[in-house]
Parts: sequence; C-alpha cells; structure tokens
Amino acid sequence: MSKYSISENRAQKLEESLLQDLEQAVTMKDDLNAEEIAALPNDDFVLVPYNAEAAERAGYSNYSYWRSTIRMFLKNKTAVAMLIVIVVMMGFAIIQPYLPGQRDAVAINNYPAGHEKAGQIISNLKPCKDFWLGTNSIGQDLWSQIWQGTRTSLIIGFGVALIEGIIGTITGLLWGYIRKLDFLFTEIYNVLNNIPTTIVLILATYVMSSSIPTMIIAMSLTGWMGLARFIRNQVLMIRDRDFNLASRCLGTPTGRIIVKNLIPQMVSVIMLRLALSIPGAIGWEVFLSYIGLGLSIDTPSLGNLVTTARPFIGTTLQYQLWFPAIVLSIITICFYLVGNAFADAADPKNHM
Repeated sequence: MSKYSISENRAQKLEESLLQDLEQAVTMKDDLNAEEIAALPNDDFVLVPYNAEAAERAGYSNYSYWRSTIRMFLKNKTAVAMLIVIVVMMGFAIIQPYLPGQRDAVAINNYPAGHEKAGQIISNLKPCKDFWLGTNSIGQDLWSQIWQGTRTSLIIGFGVALIEGIIGTITGLLWGYIRKLDFLFTEIYNVLNNIPTTIVLILATYVMSSSIPTMIIAMSLTGWMGLARFIRNQVLMIRDRDFNLASRCLGTPTGRIIVKNLIPQMVSVIMLRLALSIPGAIGWEVFLSYIGLGLSIDTPSLGNLVTTARPFIGTTLQYQLWFPAIVLSIITICFYLVGNAFADAADPKNHM
C-alpha cells in the first residue's frame, strides 16, 4: 500500500510542478517586450491577435425564452394544426360579412317574385345551393347566423379571458407574495367562493340589460378567483427560494421582484388558464341562453342558436342544432389542445 501511496504523491507533485512551470512561462511571455517576442522561435509560440467579437461570443448565451417556447410549441404538430384551425375560423368569422354574396344574419328572407310562394317567409329550408346551411323558423340564413354567432361568442370568450387574466394574475401575485395581504384576500376569496356562480350570473343578468358587455361582466365577477387562487399557491412555493431571498437582500423593490422573478415562472400557468377560460366562457353563454337569461334573440350567438334549435332534436330539422354544436365543439377542443401544448412549451424545464 505504501508504494502505491508514494507513486500517487509523486504524480501529484509532478503535475503541480508542470502547472507552475506553465504559469511561469505564460507570465514571462506576458512580460516580454515586442522585440523579445519577435525573437522567440515560431515553432514554440504563435501570436494570436485580439478579437473583440470572439471574446464577447465566449461569454454570451443566445438563449431566448420566447424563442425557445415557440420552438417547443412548433414541435407539437397537433397543436399547430389546431392553432391554424382557430386562426382560420376567427379570420373567416371576421371577414365573412364583407365577402360577396353573403346575406345579413338577422334579415328575414322571403321567396322572390314569380315563385309559387312569393312574399312568404323561407322558413326551415334545408341546406341547398342558395342557403348553404338552410334557414331557421323565421327565414334567417343559418350560414350567416352561425358565423355572426361565432363572432359574438368569441368576443365574449376573449373579453372574459382578458379580464380574468388581468385581475386574477395581479391578485394572485399580491396575495401570495405580500404576507400582510394574505388575510384580506383569503377572506374575500372565502366569501365570494361560497356564493354559487350560477346565482351570481343570474342576478347580474337580471340587474343589467341583456348585452355583450353584461355577459362579460357577469362571467368575470367570480371567474378571476380560480386563477388568483392557483397563482397564489404557485407563488407560495417559490416565494422564499434563493433567488428571491437574494433579490430582497440586495434591496430590490417588491414590484421588480414580482415582474422579473415571479411572473416568468407563471407564464405557462397563466396561458393555460386563459386558453381554457375562453371555451369556458362560451359554455356559460350557452348555458345562460339555454335558461333564457342570455343575449336577446336578435343578437346571434352560438348559445342562442343551440337554444333555438333545441326543440328540433329527433326531427328532420335537427341540422339546425348540429351545425352550431359542431362549431362550438371545434372551438372548445382546439383551445383546449392549444392551451395545454403552449403551457408545456412555456415551461422553462422543457427548454433544452
């Protein structure tokens, strides 16, 4: 054992000696003037000119959070396809009224002159070349009705998601990070959370006039609480981690800590909840229309279309229910898949 021990010590000493000689050689070379350096053998030393760009490149990382997020999202082909479907549907819903040959969604169509039913309402007409999806019981074009209803429902969905996202994110961050506000926000949450959401929606729609802003406000009254509670729990888990403690020790303001340290950790959660709140808000709009508390009948929406066609289940006119139901299902499924995929892509743990 002693022999092996001695040889290991000698090897270590030899390695230390070589390192010292190398450091001395480098130091001596740095102390030489230009003439002495020029006199050195070219085989032993090569003069490398200073390159500022190479020096910067050695200490620079080209990592970008959003670029990495987009790259990870694009790898999910299903989510990309669903996103394309959403964009196409939204784009067509916006430009549809301005395309040639489109009928007004609320106009009542009558048979033209010369027809055996001239002047009468074209009611409950099945899909044909003139009316691609047929007409409803009062002669309105279902094709135009569905696309205007899609626009209305998407406006409600995005409006609710925007309000819930802003209020829920700010409240959740303050609730979780500032200890003095914990009791106040907890009591507010407990009071509002014990009131059934259905009751809040019904009362809000009764008090205010039936309109799109009314629907958005009614759904946002309590919709922000779920996001706020979830973000608060996430903040509690990372509030006292080393990077936050270091920021507080350095005197970093609370607002900067929240913006720089906490919000980037919450992006995936926020995006997922917002993506799911859009079809959720459309679902609530359908429910309120179903019980007679939604938008007025002269404002087409997917909820109104489903409610109006409800009596036709099991009849030859059930196509009036299937078309808006299919559009509603596509929107819900697409937003769900895109939201989940983007949440996974936004998670820094998945960035390589």
